[in-house]
Amino acid sequence: VQLQASGGGLVQAGGSLRLSCKASGTVFSVHVMGWYRQAPGKQRELVARITRDGSPTYADSVRGRGTISRDYGKRTVDLQMNSLKPEDTALYYCYFQSATTGRAYWGPGTLVTVSS
Repeated sequence: VQLQASGGGLVQAGGSLRLSCKASGTVFSVHVMGWYRQAPGKQRELVARITRDGSPTYADSVRGRGTISRDYGKRTVDLQMNSLKPEDTALYYCYFQSATTGRAYWGPGTLVTVSS
């Protein structure tokens, strides 16, 4: 299983970005998919996740500014981030968790930099 993410980049504060992630390879039943992020010197933290049936969960820090969506058939998960802040600067990692084994598969990370 391989995950490929795209959409990171440099954006000014107040701007928007859309991160996309696609899983390819062995087809497996997905339990949940989502995004974590890790800022320099900080621990990795959950940004948003969404279950197979479409139920989302958001970190307090992005609630109201982020929207997660998925296409289960295409094995894709997207994260729309609006009103970006400098503190959103981080490496963003997508993940898919297998419903069968519980194993999580991670993407390589895509860098989001928000300038003030």
